[in-house]
Parts: sequence; structure tokens; C-alpha cells
Amino acid sequence: MVIRAGITEELAKLKELRGSDFVKQLKAIAARKEFHSLITAPGIYTVGGENDADFQRLLDAAHKAVNLGYKVYLLPNPHDFRTADFIFERKGNYAMYDLKTVHGKGSVDSQLLDSIGQANRVLLNMTTEYNPRLLAKSIRRYFERNTNAVEVMIMKGKQTISVIREDTIGPSYIRNFMMKYKQN
Repeated sequence: MVIRAGITEELAKLKELRGSDFVKQLKAIAARKEFHSLITAPGIYTVGGENDADFQRLLDAAHKAVNLGYKVYLLPNPHDFRTADFIFERKGNYAMYDLKTVHGKGSVDSQLLDSIGQANRVLLNMTTEYNPRLLAKSIRRYFERNTNAVEVMIMKGKQTISVIREDTIGPSYIRNFMMKYKQN
């Protein structure tokens, strides 16, 4: 995929920004003319990369997000530095997510740790049954190890669960998470 230097430079700026400046930069990136809507998937915007090995995995998660009311911007892989996979926009709110697709029964810990440094929000696309207690503990460990982490969003079938740092504090977190996770 050929990436214009401009968008790579704009993505690199995100590493230095926080708060409202970070969100303004996300908006500026999403507004770039390089993004075009996929003909086969309204609500999903890309700058290319349809032939990349990870494109179908990204597209699967993007479809789920669009069904939840988000506009999804698939971010290019600049190869010079690590960045997230998506910008999600809904009702004027912008957030950047790193996608981790969970295939195996014991891969969440390593997947979450791998996302540190890419984005402060992680999207777990669950493609397998996973023990909800182990998942809750992995998410808690992720927040303990990553002081910049803001959210872990879990997509399981048609269900979405959002976990923020404050949710993981306290004795009832694991029980509450398990109840949410087991709902269909």
C-alpha cells in the first residue's frame, strides 16, 4: 500500500498529544481527503490496503462497529512506527482503537500487552468462546500494566461491552463483568 507522507506525519503527531488536542488530531486525520468510503461497506472509510493480509480481519471488526452506529476509518500502517488500526466516530465523538482478534483460548493477555504503545483503547473481537473470569482478569492486568489505557471494548457476536479503568477497581468488578459477558 502506498501511503502519502502527509497522513503518516499526522499519525505520528498523535504520540505527543493528549486530551482535547489528541481528539482534534483524530478529527483532522478522519477528515483527510485520502479516505474514501468502501463501495461494498458504507460507513467504512479507508486509504487503501484492501490487498493487505490483515484487511479482512479489520473489515470484519469494522462491520460490527458500523452496525453499532460508528463511522469507521481504517488507518494505514506506516511501518515506521506502531499505530492503532481504527478511528471510530459516533455522534461527534472520536476515539482510536487497536484491534486484537481473539482466536485462541489463552491469547488475551499477550494480545493486550502487544497493544501497549499503539493506542490507549483496545478493541477485542472475540471469535471464540472465552472464559469470562479469565478475560476479566486479563483486562484488569492490562489496566494495571498500562497507565495510559482508557478503554477495552469487547465485541462478542452482536454484543459489545466497554470496560474503562474505573470499572476494574473494586471487589465486584469480576462478578459484574461476567454477568455482562454471559448475556446474549
